[in-house]
Amino acid sequence: MTIKTRDVLWVVLSGAITALAFPKFNLAFFSWISLIPLFLVLSKKNPGRGFLLGWMAGFSYYAVLLYWIPAVPSHYGGLSVPISLLIYVGFMCVLGLTWAAFSLCFTQIHKSFPILSFFLAPFLWVSFELIITHILTGFPWGLLGYGQYKNLYFIQMASITGIYGLSFILVLFQSLFVLSMKTGKKAPFFATLALVFLIHVSGFVSIKDIPAQENSFSAAVIQGNVSSDIQWGQLSFQEIESLFNQHLQLSLDASLKNNDLIIWPEFTVPLCFGCSLGIYQEFKERLFQFVQDTGCTLLLGTNEKTEIGGDAKYYNTAICLKPDLSQSQYHKIHLVPFGEYTPYKKVFAFISLITHAIGDITPGDQFTLHEHERIRFGSPICYEIIFPNLVRKFAKNGASFLVTITNDGWYGRSSAPYQHFAMAVLRAVENRRYLLRAATTGVSGIIDPYGRILSRSELMTRTFLYDTITPLHPNTIYTKHGDVLPYISLTLTVFFLILAVIKRRNER
Repeated sequence: MTIKTRDVLWVVLSGAITALAFPKFNLAFFSWISLIPLFLVLSKKNPGRGFLLGWMAGFSYYAVLLYWIPAVPSHYGGLSVPISLLIYVGFMCVLGLTWAAFSLCFTQIHKSFPILSFFLAPFLWVSFELIITHILTGFPWGLLGYGQYKNLYFIQMASITGIYGLSFILVLFQSLFVLSMKTGKKAPFFATLALVFLIHVSGFVSIKDIPAQENSFSAAVIQGNVSSDIQWGQLSFQEIESLFNQHLQLSLDASLKNNDLIIWPEFTVPLCFGCSLGIYQEFKERLFQFVQDTGCTLLLGTNEKTEIGGDAKYYNTAICLKPDLSQSQYHKIHLVPFGEYTPYKKVFAFISLITHAIGDITPGDQFTLHEHERIRFGSPICYEIIFPNLVRKFAKNGASFLVTITNDGWYGRSSAPYQHFAMAVLRAVENRRYLLRAATTGVSGIIDPYGRILSRSELMTRTFLYDTITPLHPNTIYTKHGDVLPYISLTLTVFFLILAVIKRRNER
């Protein structure tokens, strides 16, 4: 199977510049043109070559987008640089298969339906975005639409379709541009151009000011800037207490500005309300005293432990502590594979021989909501914010606003914290809820229901942010019905693939 060098260069370029639309590069315009070279190449190839070229494009895309991955196992997992790079390359090879599968399906359908295939391209693309969200443990990091998170008018569509609708329009725009180029007919592209214009106009019209209401309140997010390099077991009690005091002082400063709800990041200092060790008990008592003295509600990231019959279980937890000392706990449901637990232990048992940096966390099983002044809210933890359907369930179950706590300190000053923050913006728009993000080292921020970033912190700074939050109850179409578009897309993909195969066989 010979492939021209020119084609390879074009598809690799296509993947690479697609990644440049995302933070930190933020060249969002590339999202609208980056797939054009890929479509031009694929439209001339058979499915076998299409698969291989698509895989090259996908490898290039993820290699640029996730360039920060090797530093994590190398720096925090104790792995050598060569092994970390090997893991990185292997991961890129696997992720590239989503682009390869898309390209295979497109070229297969294109052989049977040359014109229709360009109209079906966005359905194919969204199908594989759905698959990568759910297959194995799921990794929907870098779905195409996230590159537009600053395009305020365009992203309002997410309240109807979720993030997948943004990807759909971006692919449709480019596929029909290529169709118009190949056929010489301008109508398909100009129709899509009109659609994109109408979506932006609709988004502009839909954005409204949110006036303060009787149940509005002021909330603050704390960013303590605690380095992920810290080995807690090697610190003295005085050093740990100093970090705790810094967070408590930031919280006190925030309370003096009339903030009723204060949010700490994920595991910013050692906290365990269910543990009996001295340090945990002392910190817990001081937090009890703080909420009683200030009248504030505190949301805290803790590591909770339960023990039944000698079987200990550990949970990544968000605890809400109220002034009357009542509390609620949400245990993280979707854990980070190879970070918080080892998935498919029989298959990946060998990993424990390479590194001992993987946790043994137990996943939660309930979408527990917290309350602040009788207003319910959800608290997806860290990695969970990248899963649209998971976050949607908090809002659908009655959350009037959303809080996410995270620790992105593992990624230093790379693009990862900014990419993670961009995904939180879309969760706010999808569900039309205020979203507060407290990150250990940043990026922390407060986002309104239309994706407007009300405040945002810098990386590696100690600070707190605050703003007025208005609880909202009406559910969006996306909140009510979820991933309708991607499931319709997947159905159409399977249908037309079968139809294309049958047609080709009949022609032969």
